[in-house]
Parts: sequence; C-alpha cells; structure tokens
Amino acid sequence: MDLIANLSLGFETAFGLQNLIYCFLGVFLGTAVGVLPGLGPIATISMLLPLTFGLSADAALIMLAGIYYGSQYGGSTTAILVNLPGEASSVVTAMDGYQMARKGRAGAALATAAIGSFFAGTVGTILIAAFAPALAVVALKFGPVEYFSLLVLGVIASIILASGSLLSAFGMILIGLMLGFVGTDVNSGLPRFTFGSMDMMDGIDFVVVAMGVFGIGEIIANLENERTREVMVKSVTGLMPTRSDWKRITGPILRGTGLGSVLGVLPGGGAMLAAFGSYAMEKKLSKTPREFGQGAIEGVAGPEAANNAAAQTAFIPMLTLGFPGNATMALMIGALIIQGIQPGPGVMAEQPALFWGLIASMWIGNLMLVILNLPLVGLWVKLISIPYHFLYPAICIFCAIGVFSLANSTFDVWMMAAFGVLGYIFRKLDAEPAPMLLALILGPMLEEYLRRALLISRGDATVFFTQPISAVMLGAAALLLAAVLLPSFRKTREVAFQDED
Repeated sequence: MDLIANLSLGFETAFGLQNLIYCFLGVFLGTAVGVLPGLGPIATISMLLPLTFGLSADAALIMLAGIYYGSQYGGSTTAILVNLPGEASSVVTAMDGYQMARKGRAGAALATAAIGSFFAGTVGTILIAAFAPALAVVALKFGPVEYFSLLVLGVIASIILASGSLLSAFGMILIGLMLGFVGTDVNSGLPRFTFGSMDMMDGIDFVVVAMGVFGIGEIIANLENERTREVMVKSVTGLMPTRSDWKRITGPILRGTGLGSVLGVLPGGGAMLAAFGSYAMEKKLSKTPREFGQGAIEGVAGPEAANNAAAQTAFIPMLTLGFPGNATMALMIGALIIQGIQPGPGVMAEQPALFWGLIASMWIGNLMLVILNLPLVGLWVKLISIPYHFLYPAICIFCAIGVFSLANSTFDVWMMAAFGVLGYIFRKLDAEPAPMLLALILGPMLEEYLRRALLISRGDATVFFTQPISAVMLGAAALLLAAVLLPSFRKTREVAFQDED
C-alpha cells in the first residue's frame, strides 16, 4: 500500500504542467544529442546545469534525467541509419542495425530499438520503485566508515569496468582525485595546490572539467576527423515488426532487460557493458550465430533493451546512497547539490515529491520517447545530415556561456578550454576520461568521510575492518583488485571491450 501511495504522489508531481514540459524538453534534447555524434549526455547536462538555478528541484532533475535516458534512444538512430553510433552503448546496435537498413529494413530496426528500449525502461522504472526504498532504509544505517568503504569499492570497480586499458583507467582515477584536492582545506582553511591563484581557492568545478573534456575535447576530435555522413535511408517505411520479427525479438528483449537491470547498478560503464554483454549472450544462444553482423534483428533487440535498462537502474545507487555509478550520475548529484539538497538516503524522507516524482517521470518520459523516435524519424534524418562544421560554433558558445554563468569568471572559461585540449589528448592516447570525472566528484567525499571516521574512532584505522558492512565492502574491493592480477580476467576484459575499439 505504501508503494501505491508513493507512486500516486510521484505521478501527481510528474503530471504537473511545468514538470511535463521539462520532461518533454529533456527527452527531446536527449534524443537530439544521442542522434548527433560527438555530443553526449555528459556535455549536454554540463551545459544545462547552470540553467537549473532558476528551476525547482523536481523540474531540474526530471529534465536532466530525460536527457540521460533519452540519449540512449537517440544513439540507436544514427547507429542504424548512418553506421555512426551517437552513444558508446549504441556501438553494438550498429553492427546489425545498419545491415538491416542496407537491406531495406531500417523501419523494422528502428521500431525494434524503440520497443525494446521502452519495455526495458518501464521495467527499470518498476525496479527503482520496488527496490530503492528498501535500499534507502539500509543506507540510513551507513556512517562515515561505511560510506568511505563504499566509495573505495566504487572507485576500484569503476577502474575495472571502464573501457580501455586498466593502466589508463587507473591513471584517470588518480588525475581526478588530485584535481578534487585543489582548493581550500575544509578543516584547516589553508589553500592546497592553488599555486597562489585566488581563482582556484574554491577548487576546480566539475562542470568546468566536464564541459572541457567531454564538450570541447569532443569537438576538437570530431573536427580533426570530420567526414561526410551519408544517411543510408532518406525515408523510412514499414515501422511495425512482422509476426516473425516479434517471435525473434521477444526473448532477446527480456534477457537484455534482465542483464541491463543488474549491470546498471554497478559503478563504471553499466549501459555500455550491458549492451556488449547482451550481444555476446544472444550470439551464443542463437541457432544461427552466423547471421550476427549481417542484419540479425536479435542483435538490435537485446543490446537496445540492455543499455536502456542499465540507464534506468543506474539511478538506484544515486538516489538511495548518494553514490554516482557513472559520470552522468555524478552530474546528477551535482544538480542536487546546486538545488541545496544533500544526496543520500535522506532524499526519500525529506523530499518525497522529488524522489517519487522523478521515478514517475521516467515512465512518462519513456512513453514520450516512443512517440518521438518513430513518427519523427524524418526530423532526425535531417539533423544527422547537418555538416558538423556548422554545429560546433554553437556548441562552443553554449559551453562558454554555461561555464561563465557559474561564477561570472573568465578564468573558468579559460580553464574549460585547457581541459578541452587535455580531453583531446586523452582521446589520442585512448584513455577513457569518464573515470577522471567520477573521481573528481568522489575525491572530496572520500577525504571527508575518511576524516570523519578517523575523528570518531580517535585515529583508530582498524574501525574500517571491525564494522561488518565496511569490512564486507573492503573485502569485495580487495577481491576485485586480486582479480585484476589474474591473466584470465584481463584477457576476458580485453575481449569484452575489443569491439568498442
């Protein structure tokens, strides 16, 4: 009964006129940034964060969440029509989706992606509503010791699950942690790593880093390798799957939803890992594995369901523990802080309308996305056809305005430009920058909880191993580190990510 009452409150909040408008705006922008290669949800959310100052907390979170899971839908459109994934998690969709388009079945591929995404998104929303309250109750028992151990586990898991080499992921984590220590020490009030600059006394804002690395850096990379994008299909027909298609996609959608729901909660690239895992699973289960890569509809249905389920369940640790599982969730936590809300289990008790309104809006947003993605295919085709050199000036202007509006500081704009160059260098070195942004958010939290725990225990570090919950999480972190040393694990991990490269 409590669940029904909470969902009633959530739908009452989500169906407010303002929240409906911002939900639509979020999923529309999310689809657009998913369609446009080189402009992902991280850069878009970073650009829009300063604009959320004037919005209510529920409207801001609903819009930003719509951008995130909407981009998973949009990424499949370019993957199918242009063989150019708008999102990393849509790389797998391109393998068979583009081949279907070449065979004149673009409509069936797009419909399969939309249906699988909607079903997975709906199931993911139900899982959030069912399990988030129970997890929040457990989280209320967490103190500084448990939170520190949880963050350590999250950092280590994000290294292992990040794409690219383990060494580069570890390096990105270290860089992010060091950037997080820049600013004024909370306890002593002394400046740290500011090099005498007053502009750095408040630290390096994560929005500046995100816009630079993921926005400007992506622009530089795209301009270097700009190529003409030829859309495979000018008009899309036959959107409804046939009876034979339904038989073939039902199983992959169900299995992809289950796999994505589990992997989405894990720190790191949950949606991307879920898509690759689903594709590998469907290929092994198929009676005709040779069809994969040649236009197998199962290769579209499974991964699309998996990445959208993972995108939804990624909100569970963010909403209940205040713990970001990926870089986008870290920005969502930043949005909560901007609104003056402390992330964590207290959100559900102190802001029930926000908590349940966000969950209800996800179902509404997924329904909107089905309507947006199928009838408006023609609009997305035209958007794909726009030359990139016409788009990047507008993106740069929005980035600069967004960063400047944070503190009315030109120093932040120059800092964004510097991180843009750094982001481009990371890409040339094949170093995935997402772990760095995650560590930049988690670094100050790690330090804060470590200090609190040691103050409470009067400097006794054994408290991290004598508290049961903390000991279990540190033990899990140790097992993950031990697994990294196993050659068989490293080989399996490399195989899992080789298709992305």
